[in-house]
Amino acid sequence: MLTPALDAVVQRIENAARQYGRPAPRLLAVSKRQPAAAVASLAAGGQRAFGENYVQEAQEKQAELRDAGLEWHLIGHLQSNKAAVAAQAFDWVQTVDRAKLVPLLAAARPDDRGPLNVLIQVNIDDEASKHGCRPEDADALAAVVAAASPRLALRGLMAIPAPVEDRARRAEAFARMKTLFDTLAVRHASMDTLSMGMSDDFELAIEQGATMIRVGTALFGERPPRG
Repeated sequence: MLTPALDAVVQRIENAARQYGRPAPRLLAVSKRQPAAAVASLAAGGQRAFGENYVQEAQEKQAELRDAGLEWHLIGHLQSNKAAVAAQAFDWVQTVDRAKLVPLLAAARPDDRGPLNVLIQVNIDDEASKHGCRPEDADALAAVVAAASPRLALRGLMAIPAPVEDRARRAEAFARMKTLFDTLAVRHASMDTLSMGMSDDFELAIEQGATMIRVGTALFGERPPRG
């Protein structure tokens, strides 16, 4: 049974998909700094995919929820020294932004887990404070990830556009991501995922063609303060 918050988000997704004539994207619940009990509550409502920013925090929740059959995505910046652990702990890594990470992830992926699903993080607005490769470097990085098959599976792109108040500018950034995605997908048939849009702008992302949205606050409420 859906929780009220999950039901409200699902309704927003379905409404936007109908309005813009797009397929409804997958919902990734961003559970950063949320307790395992909150994840379990959403899981009981049918939500299966959860995104975490920090490897250690994710591992703690995974241990507590190991029998829940959940899908775990790393959506925070990945340091090279955490790549091996990430390759073992996650089903998806959405933040591959440099070629150095690729062999580290591939070498550590367990044989019995199947390929690690990878998204390339693109710094679409060229923000100094954000991680991600430059749009013009995404093609070369995609080729590196694709060459690491079958350990890694190139699934697509991820972005966090600049949080500007002008929604037209945000929509334009999403549109540029869709153009880049479509261009690369011609060369890489495995690419099927464009991860963009969060609680306050995912309708805009759906309008521009997002196939996955990452929602935290609208599902869980404000994050608890750091302990």
